[in-house]
Amino acid sequence: MSIYQLLHKAPIRVIRIGRRRIWLRIKLDMLVVKQALAQEKQETKAMLVTYKRYTCKQANKDELAEANKQFADLLKGLGLGVFAVLPFAPITIPLVLKLGKIVGVDVLPSSFNNMSERKANARRSSINKTS
Repeated sequence: MSIYQLLHKAPIRVIRIGRRRIWLRIKLDMLVVKQALAQEKQETKAMLVTYKRYTCKQANKDELAEANKQFADLLKGLGLGVFAVLPFAPITIPLVLKLGKIVGVDVLPSSFNNMSERKANARRSSINKTS
């Protein structure tokens, strides 16, 4: 700690700023995940409405194809949910995602595919709010 104090004039302040930066990054990431889950929820509701209309023979083939695509996304999310329950989930989920990319299989639902763009947009909006 003495070397650290020699290098920095305010080591406690530097530590506090670092902790705050980490917490802000975690909050931002959680907000991005919340947006993706909200989008998935809306798409699932639309899927259910389409299936209900299909049972009454009021839905066309395009709507049914879109609903089937969303149903596949729902099954992808349920598949990852199984890994979330298993022990060592922080290790197994990234491993499954990486193996899926190597094999060429899309493991994540479609609403989670553009997470990097959402993070960039969230950072831009948070910077604009503070300015």
